[in-house]
Amino acid sequence: MRPPGVRVDEHGAMSIGSALLGAVLAVASVTNAAALPVVPTGASKAGGLQVSGAPTGGRWAWPLDPAPEVVRQFDPPDQPWLPGHRGVDLAAAAGQSVLAPADGQVTWTGVIAGRGVVVVGHPGGLRSTFEPVTGAPVTGTRVARGARVGSVATTPGHCVPRTCVHWGVLRGETYLDPLSFVGRARIVLLPL
Repeated sequence: MRPPGVRVDEHGAMSIGSALLGAVLAVASVTNAAALPVVPTGASKAGGLQVSGAPTGGRWAWPLDPAPEVVRQFDPPDQPWLPGHRGVDLAAAAGQSVLAPADGQVTWTGVIAGRGVVVVGHPGGLRSTFEPVTGAPVTGTRVARGARVGSVATTPGHCVPRTCVHWGVLRGETYLDPLSFVGRARIVLLPL
């Protein structure tokens, strides 16, 4: 058993990168945007707790154009320190533009565990994360839905031999299913 706050990546390995990303995301969560109304649309594996919510005022756009193949689905861990997949992997081509799925502001860019990361803060305290990405706008840049926030890097990721971009969505420190924001979330039935 690992203590709370120690992160394990989706392959079960502890990673300084995931712990650092958590700290960066906490700092990057400040945004000046107005709040969006949000309704829960999914459930985690842990006791039926809500882990997913999508804006009610319209769907987000896909961060890749055209709408990509989903290589790996969202698979939240039972506990924050356990392995899981805290986002979705989308098939992409190296150099393909990564787009803001909703209006927002670039709140952080940098390299974590050898991969370029960009974080976009959205209304309602939501944040999108993308990796591996290069050529992101500078921190503080306001972006409209569909605006370019970087390009898919040639850095090998965990989709090897394929190229993909990992898209995560968070509210606070809670990871949400990005597919629920584009109307493609899995429906999970839980026992009563």
